[in-house]
Amino acid sequence: MAIALGSFGDSFSFGTIKAYIAEFISTLIFVFAAVGSIIAFDKLTSDGALEPAGLVAIAVAHAFGLFVAVAVGANISGGHVNPAVTFGLAVGGQITVLTGIFYWIAQVVGSIVACYLLKFTTGGLAIPIHSLGSGVGVGEGIVMEIVITFALVYTVYATAADPKKGNIGIIAPIAIGFIVGANILAAGPFSGGSMNPARSFGPAVVSGDFHDLWVYWVGPLIGGGLAGIIYGGILLPSTHEPLNNEF
Repeated sequence: MAIALGSFGDSFSFGTIKAYIAEFISTLIFVFAAVGSIIAFDKLTSDGALEPAGLVAIAVAHAFGLFVAVAVGANISGGHVNPAVTFGLAVGGQITVLTGIFYWIAQVVGSIVACYLLKFTTGGLAIPIHSLGSGVGVGEGIVMEIVITFALVYTVYATAADPKKGNIGIIAPIAIGFIVGANILAAGPFSGGSMNPARSFGPAVVSGDFHDLWVYWVGPLIGGGLAGIIYGGILLPSTHEPLNNEF
């Protein structure tokens, strides 16, 4: 594992600036679809209470939205769309820390703009925020976010960042979207199933409600970092060392 700080020259090259723009657009696409699906569900139900069918619909919307967001950004920025993914890749030496910070800025701004657009286009309807489920403590919520974000970033490494992925690279956006949808089905009623600090930050800013927001930074960053350490720092180096046939 080789964490690289990077330089301003590399982080402000023409290629990296295009990557920041791509991250902004991809995150905007994802958050608009993801948060919009929750607003639509609330509008279509009388009391706004989350039902099993609603959870499935929201999970599918997140999965489809992320699949598209990753796919359209993959060739330019890598399609991170998530500060926790960027952090995990930085820990594993796949992106410099300095460039990663600008990725974070692009992702967070993209999320905020998406939520303001939703506020405008829905006639001022409330922007839903991530929050812990009834009876779920802060510690439990953080652990849940660690586990599901670990699964997400581990999937990113295995399908998109591993040099030996071969043809599996073409299904990376699908796999990433699927794991997010599955994790929302598992964690939605408990921690909210964020896995993405930017996804949680935009709605908090636009709604003005920052309650428990820190949970959705701490949990995902720890989970993403652990995936970076394990896959990027342990599995990649040991897997890709050249074989020594000398005895």
